[in-house]
Amino acid sequence: MEPLTIAAILFGTFLLLVFLRVPVAFALGLATLPVIFLTPGVTFFALIDRTYISFNSFLLLSVPFFLLAANLMNENGITRKLIDLAKVSVGHLPGGLGHINVLVSMLFAGISGSSNADAAGIGKVLIPAMIEQGYDRNFTIAITACSAVMGVIIPPSILMLVWGGTMSISVGSLFLAGIVPGILLGLSMMVTVYIYAIKYKYPVYERSTFKEVVIATITSIPGLVTPIIIIGGIAFGIFTPTEASAIAVLYSLVVGVFNKSMTWKKLVTVLNDTAKLTGITLFCVGTASTFSWLLAYHRVPQALVAFVNAMQLGPVGIMMIISLIFLIVGMFIDAIPAIIIMGSILYPIAIQAGIHPIHFSLVGIVSLAFGLVTPPYGMCLLIASRIGEQQVPKVLKDVGIILLPMLGILLLLVLVPDVVLFLPRLIAPQFL
Repeated sequence: MEPLTIAAILFGTFLLLVFLRVPVAFALGLATLPVIFLTPGVTFFALIDRTYISFNSFLLLSVPFFLLAANLMNENGITRKLIDLAKVSVGHLPGGLGHINVLVSMLFAGISGSSNADAAGIGKVLIPAMIEQGYDRNFTIAITACSAVMGVIIPPSILMLVWGGTMSISVGSLFLAGIVPGILLGLSMMVTVYIYAIKYKYPVYERSTFKEVVIATITSIPGLVTPIIIIGGIAFGIFTPTEASAIAVLYSLVVGVFNKSMTWKKLVTVLNDTAKLTGITLFCVGTASTFSWLLAYHRVPQALVAFVNAMQLGPVGIMMIISLIFLIVGMFIDAIPAIIIMGSILYPIAIQAGIHPIHFSLVGIVSLAFGLVTPPYGMCLLIASRIGEQQVPKVLKDVGIILLPMLGILLLLVLVPDVVLFLPRLIAPQFL
């Protein structure tokens, strides 16, 4: 069969199953069955084989470890300490609690690696607090959901781990490359909060004293040290991403034991929650890998490369199209299967056009991250809306306003590769 026919069967079956409300991970696996039956020499056992092979990855071991470290830190009360630090740092600005929301998300992103954990952990604390202080409910939910996006952009990031493992790209470089875009996105949201605060006269906190700043900084050191250990260790070649994730778990346990916040009962609960989330994440990896393997087996990426090359768009034009594709795909499915499927298809196109792999990767990750707050998928938006007890459609106007400057940052990343490549070239050029 022609590559176009194979792609139409795979994606058509998948979209039909998703429309019928079949969970994405199951839909990806079931969509491969018609193509397997129609392909000579490929049997049903290929589905099992490819799924198993995708799990047999040393790098993927870091996924459950990073999730466990984030859950342990959350249970240790680190989130509350980061909120206190953010309060003394930006609480005096107009719309103080909104700025705190964004800054805490930036800080917590350096621990969790997961936007969903960010939205849930921070949302439970700050959404009720912002509403109680008079912030508009829709704006409160929207800024919480949008700021959680940075959880997969500011390192460590589970999406970067999956991306690096799928396309054999240095995870250390991806971690370093995500820092500047993550900060720019955070600043863009803080500008939006400032405009909202001036327009609606949102409350502010009194400027903190020097003593309060020092105390908040000291008490938050256990949380602030975590990303330094992880990113610094990987960037300077002290340990691999998987080793870094295991060290993060040990460090989180030591912090919990030291401040007497971790009990055996809490530890069992954390392990149980982490196991459930890991199972969901890795099951998506397995079925998406089989889907992607069938596309490669039938040479769909090569056909797409030839088609795009014939259009002669140039690197900037191709990056614009790649970003748009990821933005659209991220609206409908989770980022992890999107990386494995679409990333594998679009990567050869980017390389053929002379686009740096790290530049391509960060633009793809940021574009997919926006799907966490855009319906119909919008998992962070769903989590924040549930916490804020509001219907999703009522929040979309504010989400759109907050996303506009964020899309401007994405356009900057597309047009100026040095924004992404600056830190990797400066700190760890050996990874490039």
